[in-house]
Amino acid sequence: MDLKNSTVLITGGTSGIGLELVKQLSAIGTTIIVTGRNPDTLHETKKRFPAIHTFQSDVSKVKDIEQLYKDVTREFPALNMIINNAGEMRLIDLQDTSKDLADITREIDINLSGTIHMVHQFLPHLIRKQSAAIVNVSSAIAFMPYSVAPVYSASKAAVHAYTMALRLQLGKTNVQVIELIPPGVTTNLQNDWVLQPNPRQMMAVDKMVNVAIQGLQKDTLEIKPFLVKVIKTLTKVIPGQLMKFGHREFEKFRQLNQQQ
Repeated sequence: MDLKNSTVLITGGTSGIGLELVKQLSAIGTTIIVTGRNPDTLHETKKRFPAIHTFQSDVSKVKDIEQLYKDVTREFPALNMIINNAGEMRLIDLQDTSKDLADITREIDINLSGTIHMVHQFLPHLIRKQSAAIVNVSSAIAFMPYSVAPVYSASKAAVHAYTMALRLQLGKTNVQVIELIPPGVTTNLQNDWVLQPNPRQMMAVDKMVNVAIQGLQKDTLEIKPFLVKVIKTLTKVIPGQLMKFGHREFEKFRQLNQQQ
């Protein structure tokens, strides 16, 4: 993909992987459109990267996506790539009855429904381009249920399956369907967690995005760093042991959560 001459829309582009994508794509010269829910963080991102274009939009709200499509395609008809990066990950005890039905599925609304709605809305525009791409950000957890983040695990496994199906359906079009599969990445996603992740098991966000940029430039359909390749292999060789290892984090989380 020719990133320098591309116009790219990044959802959730004001923090974490999204913000680092803005930084590294800006260095290439890509025309960048950033969306986010918070007007303050959008303003701060614009201050850091004056050349980008920002739109306040919440991917969990259908009306927001409909309006975003109208605004972006009117102002940026050259748009040829969307990166569905907006996401949320929460540590949840499923026996905790304090969360209502609407709240418990929040990650599905953002991570999965948001991705599907964005693709459905923007696909008619992208499919008319000579060269276009849809990039869906999943997770290594798509291949290994992580008991401490059960709804997140479900949402990312579904994003993975949806992306593979989408790629098959668009196989005869000019739209590439790319899956970006990060391992644990050190971002502000974990700021509010009562149980902080082991830093030795996390990847630096700049290194992860560097892998992503190289993959996009090479038209790699599944972009995954070495650690994710290892995890995928282990899920086939020792799936039970791997899930038990991850489940230790839930036991720690539950103890800490009950102490609050």
